[in-house]
Amino acid sequence: MKISDVSRIKGDSLEVDVLVSPRSNRSGPEGYDEWRKRLILRVKAPPLDGRANKEVEETFRQITGFKCEVTSGQLNRQKTVTVYGDPSKAMESIEGSM
Repeated sequence: MKISDVSRIKGDSLEVDVLVSPRSNRSGPEGYDEWRKRLILRVKAPPLDGRANKEVEETFRQITGFKCEVTSGQLNRQKTVTVYGDPSKAMESIEGSM
């Protein structure tokens, strides 16, 4: 599976479907969920008061270098993260972090 299987280009941004695993012992991408067609992302933060969402956004910002925002699934483990910037560079950065 590739990042293009779990993402969509929307104009000048990239939407990535993510499955978040909170309260993990480390942060970062873990691979792909073949059934849900989502990128698995581990975060250390608990899913309380939006802390896991903030860590998801920060992790994607560190990986891609672009502003990132959780645009769907704020109260769910299955989220959509929008990366605002050059979609092809963002896809390369995410692929490189795997």
